[in-house]
Formats: sequence, C-alpha cells, structure tokens
Amino acid sequence: MLDLNADLGEGFGRWTLTDDEALLSVVTSANVACGFHAGDPSVMRRVCDLAAERGVRIGAQVSYRDLAGFGRRAMDVPADELAAEVAYQIGALRVFAEAAGATVAYVKPHGALYNRTVRDETQARAVIAGVTLAGGALPVLGLPGSRLLDAAQEAGLRPVREAFADRAYTPEGTLVPRREPGAVVEDADAVVRRSVGFAVDGGVTASDGSHVAVAARSLCVHGDTPGAARIAARVRVALEDAGVRVGAFA
Repeated sequence: MLDLNADLGEGFGRWTLTDDEALLSVVTSANVACGFHAGDPSVMRRVCDLAAERGVRIGAQVSYRDLAGFGRRAMDVPADELAAEVAYQIGALRVFAEAAGATVAYVKPHGALYNRTVRDETQARAVIAGVTLAGGALPVLGLPGSRLLDAAQEAGLRPVREAFADRAYTPEGTLVPRREPGAVVEDADAVVRRSVGFAVDGGVTASDGSHVAVAARSLCVHGDTPGAARIAARVRVALEDAGVRVGAFA
C-alpha cells in the first residue's frame, strides 16, 4: 500500500497558493501548514474541516519561523527553541483538527527544516523533541536514511519513509537543492512515470542517470506546483492501474 500526500493550507490571509479542495479529493494524507512558513488560523481550520469531511489524514507540516521565505531559507535555531516551536505548531493544528472531529495523525517538517534534518543530528533531535513534547507518539514522515527518521526511531516514534514524485534526486538518494537547475520535475508525464516507478520498481533515476533505490510508504506531490491537483489525480489513477493500493499510513 502507498500513501499519497501533498502540502496543503499554504495560503495566508487573502493570499492563496494551493488548491486545497481539489487536492483533498485525491490525496490520502494532507500536510497542513501550521503558520510558520504559510497558513493562518482560518486556512488551517478550513483545511482541517475539508480533510475530516473526506476522510483524509491530517499531518502537521512544521517549519522554521520563516513566512517571508516560505520556510525554504536556511536558519540556525537553538535546539530548545526549535523543539518548542515544533510543539507549538502541532498544538495549534490539533485544535482545528479536533474541532473538525479528527486528529493530527503525523508530523512532517517542511522545506529547509526537512532538508536540514536529513544530515543534521542536532536539528533532527530537536524536531523529535518537539513532537514528543506535543504528545501523542505521532509518526514522523521523512526522507529514507535521514537523521530525522533515525531520531524518531530512537525516541519510540514510528518513522515513515517518503518519496517525492516531482523532485530530482542525487545519486546518494537525497533531493537536488531547489537552487540547482532541474531540481523540480515539471513535466506531468515524467511525474506520473516516476510515481509508478517508486511504487513498482522501488526507486528512481537520479540526476546523473544512475538508479537510486527508494523504499517509501508515502509519496509526495507538491501542492504549490502549477496544476498540482491534475497531476496528483493522474498519479493516483496510474498507481491504481499498476495494481498499487493507495491508502493512508496513519
């Protein structure tokens, strides 16, 4: 079984980025922005209501405090402060999830924090400390082989391996930095082919043409990609046509 997730609620005030309603008709898990890189109370509440109504699992997408940079700028945050900020974001989303009759089912870091915790053990442990502080023994979604998933395992939390349908991979199995050409896969046909490859072949072609093994339980289609809802719908159909059962991990 493969989960299909997308980043949702990435708006603020009158600014809207993701097509939340359309994506929630396709995905099985919603990574909801918690106000630090995007999202505000009204957006969070609306997305939680829609997700609960459609049976989509709600995940807290926690980030560095970086609204201006959409959470994609490198930041050095002390471990204690980062742990508190992670717990704060989870707690804020939990209010709206529970009001909608659902729960926060998992946690996924966003942007620069996600990439930092692939290799930075201190920041990874701080994120996990924040998840633990928030309570609930929540599963943690992250890149296979990352320090984040190692820290989750050590803390007794469930690590969940994730792949990215629309991001280029290095030969080492990490994501090509967004500042580099070709980091985002924009061709919809390629995104669909890669998605089936993750599910059926257990890997993807890296930026140098080599094959990288990626064992994933969840597949991400970025919500801020142009035409994301249409691409996600095509991905789901292609997965099911390939005999892959699509369902939430949490």
